[in-house]
Amino acid sequence: MTSATALDSSIAFRKPNPQARLRLFCFPYAGAGASIFRTWSGGLPADVELCPVQYPGRGTRLTETPFTRLAPLVDALAQALRPLLDMPFAFFGHSLGALVGFELARQLRKQSGVQPVRLFVSADRAPQLPSRHRPIHALPVPDFMAELRRLNGTPSKVLEEAELMEIMLPILRADIAVHETYEYSIEPPLGCIISSFGGLEDHRVTRDELEAWRGQTSESFSLRMFAGDHFFVNAAQPLLLQVLSQELRGDW
Repeated sequence: MTSATALDSSIAFRKPNPQARLRLFCFPYAGAGASIFRTWSGGLPADVELCPVQYPGRGTRLTETPFTRLAPLVDALAQALRPLLDMPFAFFGHSLGALVGFELARQLRKQSGVQPVRLFVSADRAPQLPSRHRPIHALPVPDFMAELRRLNGTPSKVLEEAELMEIMLPILRADIAVHETYEYSIEPPLGCIISSFGGLEDHRVTRDELEAWRGQTSESFSLRMFAGDHFFVNAAQPLLLQVLSQELRGDW
């Protein structure tokens, strides 16, 4: 796959902005695609170019096999996104996306010495902390479906559509496996500002687990809580975009 082709498939709904001074790459949660960010550009500053990241196995990449481990996913993204790293950039990731954005930032630092100016990590525990939850990616279908209902991230109408779930289940299992098989390795803190976001009613990620992201930066850190559960990124979207806009205004 050429770098141009990789870029075209890895970034969806991007509108090149000649006035942009910063690119914001957004990484979706497990089972989701770049489409969850497609309307965000209207709520961001005019000089920020939105770049929603598309993982294999969904959207325009539906025929591609999803990754089940983080390292090869990050390697592929580091190569694909390189042409767009010619100006200051920031990462936003929700749940699985937070971990992807974090490890991609570390990979880019190792490969080329570049880092995002800001890393926004949403609804995920700091990577150095062990999970408090039992693994679910390999559960039998009925048990796996029960866990999906409990997580409240997949619409009930989707869960009840047998044909749609035949497509979605392998994607969800693969994405959750990426997160559940992750092994943290110690490296120096990132040299970028980290902003951590959480949901006040999120029973999966605690405030302390969000606060622990502080240890991953040598720069400033902030924590902001929003109304909602683990998927507050959808319910609290207008306020979240306001906060992102405020934090993205600055001199880079």
